[in-house]
Amino acid sequence: MKQVLHFLYCVYQLLVALPLGLLTTVVLIIPILIGSALGWGHFWGYYPPHLWARIVLWLFLIPVKVEGRKHLEPKQSYVFVANHQGAFDIFLIYGYLNRNFKWMMKYQLRRIPLIGYTCEKIHHIFVDKRGPKKIKASYDAARATLQGGTSVTLFPEGSRTFTGHMGVFKKGAFALADELQLPVVPLTINGSFNIMPRTRDMKFVHWHPLSLTFHDPIYPVGQGPENVEAIKNQAYDSVMSALVPEYQGFVENPDQ
Repeated sequence: MKQVLHFLYCVYQLLVALPLGLLTTVVLIIPILIGSALGWGHFWGYYPPHLWARIVLWLFLIPVKVEGRKHLEPKQSYVFVANHQGAFDIFLIYGYLNRNFKWMMKYQLRRIPLIGYTCEKIHHIFVDKRGPKKIKASYDAARATLQGGTSVTLFPEGSRTFTGHMGVFKKGAFALADELQLPVVPLTINGSFNIMPRTRDMKFVHWHPLSLTFHDPIYPVGQGPENVEAIKNQAYDSVMSALVPEYQGFVENPDQ
């Protein structure tokens, strides 16, 4: 019975979900490109992708459960950090974070034609680590962007897991939070690895529920390396605490 249902789900993907998902992507990406070039980057960078992500999850019949959002304050800017289980993490965060946020990305991405320009216009944060002056300029740009409730989201593992288990957290997200004295909100993602792990990219989606758990914000206590390390460790423990038992425990990722 399970194999029959999976076969029918694959047929549904080919005939309905994939064609309509691609159509939705094309229909929404055009106004994002045009709108961001004309202005209102904060609007075009969040609301159309928010709608796109919800539609895609709806088309693939993926149920989503969200817990703990009540911990957040409406006009507070946060640094959101999440485990990186699979490709559907992006849909889950865009669709259900319900906060206007920016991604933090490597400065090299700015050089990609059209994509880099658009990311700059919608105020995603480019991080340049080529010396103290470049780092300071990156932090100053982030400080100007992350105000009035606009937040930033990162995957501190740096890459998707191969196993469903969490790898190590890198300190970049926590160094940014320390520099700007912003609270860190750990997020636990469950289900994305079961839907499409990185070892099955560009293959049929496996149906599985998704869940997004918001943990209590972690506010800075002081500033400097000790604060960065303390918040990183606390965030790691919080994310780990809400993982399903199957993926509890540290497993090193080969590309970390």
